[in-house]
Amino acid sequence: GLGCGGGQKDARLLKRLHALGGEIFYTPCDVAVAMTLVARQTALSVIPEDYIFPLVCDLATADSIADTLVLSPAAHAPRLITFFGMIPNFEPQDILPKLAQLIRPGDWLLFSANLAPGQDYAAGVERILPQYNNPLTSEWLLTFLLDLGVERSDGEVRFRIEDMASTGLKRVVADFHFTGSRQVEVEGECFDYRSGDVFRLFFSYRYTPELVRAHLQGYGMQVVDQWLAGSAEEAVFLCRKG
Repeated sequence: GLGCGGGQKDARLLKRLHALGGEIFYTPCDVAVAMTLVARQTALSVIPEDYIFPLVCDLATADSIADTLVLSPAAHAPRLITFFGMIPNFEPQDILPKLAQLIRPGDWLLFSANLAPGQDYAAGVERILPQYNNPLTSEWLLTFLLDLGVERSDGEVRFRIEDMASTGLKRVVADFHFTGSRQVEVEGECFDYRSGDVFRLFFSYRYTPELVRAHLQGYGMQVVDQWLAGSAEEAVFLCRKG
């Protein structure tokens, strides 16, 4: 379970698999130790603790996660790798090669992606922009900077749609635009910001089912099934090596 968080979604899936019989092993994996342990605790309601192998790693920087999983006592078993709610916040050229490296012949990848609804991709992204560009989301994102010592009067959060020519994708981005000077200290290192400087707070890619398939094919993976939400703004994809 990559980016397992609290493990609630993985636990629901484990229950379904457990009902089919056979032995099930679970590796909750997250960048946060606390979340990984919470996911382990959640899974204990379904499978024994001896069948759970927590793994803490940062997918953005990890290079050897495939080698690490090979060391698992359950390395011989076919793997179902989940990646729920994570792909929109990774650069495709960074995360897709890592996922392709993890998927062996006979393994499966189950992940969710945020979508742009409708037949017009650009219009679909414009349609979902208000889900991000609102006071509640701005306040949530601003909390990060406020905790570092930035003042509300130092600038403002702005949202926009960014075209990524290298991938053919669009994403929603949120930046903090400084209108004054501010020095921020993090772990003994000082960062100076001046009026006109921009700090990236957030981005979220939006796909279509067709764009998901095209990008996966570029890394040797194919979609074998998909489930779209009624709003057509999110979907879950089941994939394997091509």
